[in-house]
Amino acid sequence: MQRLRSSADYQFGKGVGAVLFPENVEVLYSKATGRIRYVNLCGKRLATLRPMDGLLSLSINAAKCIAKNAAFARCFVTVRKDVSQVIAAGGDVFAAHIVKVDDAIHAKDEVIIVDEEGQVLAVGRALLSSAEMRAFKTGVAVKVRHGSMKES
Repeated sequence: MQRLRSSADYQFGKGVGAVLFPENVEVLYSKATGRIRYVNLCGKRLATLRPMDGLLSLSINAAKCIAKNAAFARCFVTVRKDVSQVIAAGGDVFAAHIVKVDDAIHAKDEVIIVDEEGQVLAVGRALLSSAEMRAFKTGVAVKVRHGSMKES
């Protein structure tokens, strides 16, 4: 449990691990390697531990938990309201649609995409750093993995 919480704190900000992984989470292990693979809460997947780098890949449920309980997290990309339906359906985030981005985001980081009202739209992987997202006016900034419409 401590390893999971430490990974979450490293990736998303100090204190996120305790919010994201309460004591009653279920940890599933890989049958082939015996390493942690999935983390579930009440039968729903919260996160997947990526075998290549040991970092967490979030689900929509985990993103909503972080957004609601961890205002200090540093993994949010805020987009314009007019594109929120497309992104929630699984569409990628373009640099032109970004309103605000946390300074700590680097390329290849796991991010949570929210609209201007703070509603979680999707989770994905940043293709650009926060400075590049602010500077660029064209191109894909975040590759969306799961949209909130597809998860529900």
